[in-house]
Amino acid sequence: MSEPISALNHASYDGIAKVRECGLQGMITLRGDLSDKVLAKAVKDATGQKMPGQREALVYGDSGVCWMSTDELLVLVPYAEVEAKLAAMTNALSGTHALAVNVSDARAVFSISGSNAREVLGKLAPVELSAEAFQPGQIRRSRLAQVAGAFWMDDAETFRVVCFRSAADYVFKLLKVAAQPGSEVGVY
Repeated sequence: MSEPISALNHASYDGIAKVRECGLQGMITLRGDLSDKVLAKAVKDATGQKMPGQREALVYGDSGVCWMSTDELLVLVPYAEVEAKLAAMTNALSGTHALAVNVSDARAVFSISGSNAREVLGKLAPVELSAEAFQPGQIRRSRLAQVAGAFWMDDAETFRVVCFRSAADYVFKLLKVAAQPGSEVGVY
């Protein structure tokens, strides 16, 4: 059996911000009634995190949970643990109207870091990214030019971006162009 590899094998680029493909990340899409106590316990058991509020990302390292919509969460776990966490979650949700699916290999994750990270992402997504409007712990689902994506901030100068694996090369190239030296526009 072959070893899993990430979409772009840790590609990176240094410009006005550092753009880096993060590598393998365990991801489970969880759909169901987010007010259900059984679902909340399954999330807590898998990640150690409480149920996130609307547009909230409770992520620390490679574990956490992100609100994606009124009935959907993105559960993040270490890649090596995703199958065991999914099995435990499925078992815990038995008898509950919910769906948990491993989407790890269908997604790519990027990091944008540095003092110009907001500016780089702001060129691609129609989202207000000022420090007043978007802060660590918040998440948005949006467009990254022509493809769907989601992003949150790990800290004041670091974004994590998730997109479909099939669009990983496109997104990386978009981020590289947006991070080209001399491309600063001074919005943020």
